[in-house]
Amino acid sequence: MKVAGERSFETAQQTVWEVLNDPARMAKTIPGVESFEVQDERRWRATCNIPLGLGSLKMRIKFDKTEERPIEFAKLQAKGEGVGAIMSMETQFHLSSAGAETRMQWEADVSIAGPVGSMGQRVLQPIVQQQVANVLNALHAQVQEAARGGSAPAEEPTRTGEDAG
Repeated sequence: MKVAGERSFETAQQTVWEVLNDPARMAKTIPGVESFEVQDERRWRATCNIPLGLGSLKMRIKFDKTEERPIEFAKLQAKGEGVGAIMSMETQFHLSSAGAETRMQWEADVSIAGPVGSMGQRVLQPIVQQQVANVLNALHAQVQEAARGGSAPAEEPTRTGEDAG
């Protein structure tokens, strides 16, 4: 299932790039994150309890940044496993300046296998769209905080679900 869109931020492209490439800040955008561990600047892991409408799906997800061209492009692969589902996602974004704004064009290709995946695209599409909206809204909040001069929390190897919401 492919999803794509565009988002604008009222801040410099460098600020948006820094947020998108800061694992500690990105952890705050993941739906249902319970723990987050940074391996290095290109690889990290998360344990999430992802909301799926009537229930949720606990997944262990590995993230790998596979390509980047600072301050304009990056590509990320994610692989997740949980009871009833195996998830694979490839996502990328392109940043460009438009006056005082930064535009981000993004796309993601999400594949879900197993019993959860067998629900079909018609059922999963609105759930994926809602989660994407949640991620983008959380990203917007992180960019605004960075633009105001707020700093990311001290990088900790693990974060609890209490700060996830």
